[in-house]
Amino acid sequence: MFAAFMAWTQPEPHHSVLDVGATADREYSHSNYFEAWYPHTDRIIAVGLQDASFLEQKHPGMRFVFADGRMLPFPDASFDFVHSSAVLEHVGSRKNQQDFIAELWRVARRGVFLTVPNPWFPIEFHTMVPFLHWLPAPLFRSVLRRMGHDFLAREENLNLLPAGALKRMAAACGMAKPELSTVSLAGLPTNLILTARKP
Repeated sequence: MFAAFMAWTQPEPHHSVLDVGATADREYSHSNYFEAWYPHTDRIIAVGLQDASFLEQKHPGMRFVFADGRMLPFPDASFDFVHSSAVLEHVGSRKNQQDFIAELWRVARRGVFLTVPNPWFPIEFHTMVPFLHWLPAPLFRSVLRRMGHDFLAREENLNLLPAGALKRMAAACGMAKPELSTVSLAGLPTNLILTARKP
């Protein structure tokens, strides 16, 4: 996904980037991968609802801001590119998700790059349970609760998006010609990538 971001944006050293959804997690190597791998850390502002201020020491020059992705504290067109990976499925209802996308689009000057898990991949990555997420949402959530996944059973914590819904939301937010692509594992698409450029 990072390689896809770099290929799509072809960023220059002066381009500013907002990363929406920084996490306090330090256990997994893929957590905050963007800050770890982006070559111009002094051009990154990362935002999130968890305390990820440690990233400022780990990646000199970048800045962390506590913020909700649905209400970003920045003026319109503040950043050349806005990046958000595997966050949208955690913001709640479809309305919350659309508000989130609209905010990314509002603060972007050149474009938005957003990823979500592909709900048609056989394994649901948050629970690591195969096929269960293919059930209708109410039944999926009911089974999760019975399995002890109370947190993930709530819509506000996990609300997967199929490709069609994602593209419709993007269009409703005014994204010009949103495009969808995928990242694959063993030939199966694990993640959806939504990109849109501003005129």
